[in-house]
Amino acid sequence: MLPLWITILLVLGAVVVLLYQGVAIVLVYQLTRFGPAATATSDPGLERVSVVIAARNEVDDIGATLDTLLAQDYTDLEIVVVDGGSTDGTRAAVAARGPRVRLIDEPPLPAGWVGKSWACWTGAHATDGPWLLFLDADVRTHPAAIRTVLHWARAEQADLATIGIRVEMVGFWERLILPLFIQRVLMYYRPPHMDRPGRRAAMANGQFWLTRRAAYDAVGGHAAVRSHLVEDVAIACRYRDAGFRMRFAWTPVLGRTRMYRDRHEMFEGLLKNAHGLEFSAARQAATVALLVGMFLLPLGLLPLGLAVGYGLLIGLGAFLYIALFGKHIAFSRAVDAPAAYGLLYPIAVGWYIVLTATSLVRGLRHRPITWKGRAYSLDS
Repeated sequence: MLPLWITILLVLGAVVVLLYQGVAIVLVYQLTRFGPAATATSDPGLERVSVVIAARNEVDDIGATLDTLLAQDYTDLEIVVVDGGSTDGTRAAVAARGPRVRLIDEPPLPAGWVGKSWACWTGAHATDGPWLLFLDADVRTHPAAIRTVLHWARAEQADLATIGIRVEMVGFWERLILPLFIQRVLMYYRPPHMDRPGRRAAMANGQFWLTRRAAYDAVGGHAAVRSHLVEDVAIACRYRDAGFRMRFAWTPVLGRTRMYRDRHEMFEGLLKNAHGLEFSAARQAATVALLVGMFLLPLGLLPLGLAVGYGLLIGLGAFLYIALFGKHIAFSRAVDAPAAYGLLYPIAVGWYIVLTATSLVRGLRHRPITWKGRAYSLDS
């Protein structure tokens, strides 16, 4: 039998874990959802959309992305690809799509700029549409995607409208890690709360975000977040602070992407997102503690209860097992990963602990962050 105060602490801890884990489920149900708009005719009252794609060694994806853009049923599109010194055939793939796609060479990267923000800034200033759509080079879109999102943005009077698209997962590691990544993004940024008065939530999904050019210029565009590796969230915070209206919707039918091609690329990509250039050792240490405390330690309650023969802890521990594994199974299914991968979520949490610890060590050693063949100093 355990002392009463320890039992009370364990019960309270279990309640906190259940409440914390339940946040993700609540947020999922709060997400705005819609599919392609029914009509296939363009409204002559809608303005031109300038699509800007930053590309650097994207030969495996850029062709399919441009093909789906050229098949859009909203015809008043201006499509610009800003090439950041590709060496793999990206330029030839873009040129093969003909005159409707304009290829721009990215000027030399200025000091203090991250490559993607520099490319987006360059593309935005080479276009003239009153709406800007920033699209990743690996995003394939439904033929009605741009028309649908534009109609929605106008109906919501949004200055920035962004959507969550389907993340394709191929192989063991993507199916194991990415459902937890999506869950953490949802819980950390709370996109359903973006439309609430006095909100603090702010995010844009850099894979697909649409903005009024006037609002983009008013917040300083990508120049205002030039040194941020997670530039989409940073610029969304600028919109929030300026009082602009933002909207987020979960629309996996309208777009799809494969974020990473292998385990190494996934580790470096998610390390970039976890670390950024605003390194904080305290934040990284707190993240490790949160991962352990909220995802792994609760799994020890059932073995503890069995070891001491305490029925209350056995029952509570068993309930935690059912709740936690059930939640991760459901979340894996919700993002189109096989449900069985939810049973492996402790491995995914361990992977994230290693990722965050790596970020902590690199930050303390002032090692640069590398992405797409470029290195960014923490002191820049």
